[in-house]
Amino acid sequence: MEALHKRHSERTFSNKAISDATLSQVLWAACGINRKDEKRITAPSAMNKQDIVVYVCRKEGAWKYNAQQHSLEPVCKEDLRKYVAGRQEAVAEAPIMLVLCSDHTKFGEVGSNQHDIMGTLDCGYVSQNIALACTSLGMNTVPRMTMDQDALRKALNLPSTTQLLINHPIGYPEK
Repeated sequence: MEALHKRHSERTFSNKAISDATLSQVLWAACGINRKDEKRITAPSAMNKQDIVVYVCRKEGAWKYNAQQHSLEPVCKEDLRKYVAGRQEAVAEAPIMLVLCSDHTKFGEVGSNQHDIMGTLDCGYVSQNIALACTSLGMNTVPRMTMDQDALRKALNLPSTTQLLINHPIGYPEK
């Protein structure tokens, strides 16, 4: 209840580093496995397709979160935060930016419009988990849609079946 009470959107961040342990907590809260025997994730998922893929962008590069292994897989060594920030340059210096995508191939034969709707809903659930985790860990975040989708799609090597949806710059407050 305290995290819900304190949750708010914030676009300013200190340059204090976020530890791997803290990042691990945020990623697990986003869509980590919380019921190993059933391979179920922390967020609701349409038809349990678990379509949301989270990418971690740092100064040192970008990684894809593997929820099943609770690990990060390297994607590139380029700092993509400027592409995630897009037109909102103020958030470009957040130590970490999470990019949420929907992998439409997980939905099988469902029509394209249904893919968009289910992916968007699932992304919202994961986004809220990120916001609440950041709040409980004393960090700032803001869910955003603004980003340079073409540059990110190319840098992350995303197929056309993957929809870029939301991003979360995260970091500690400036205080």
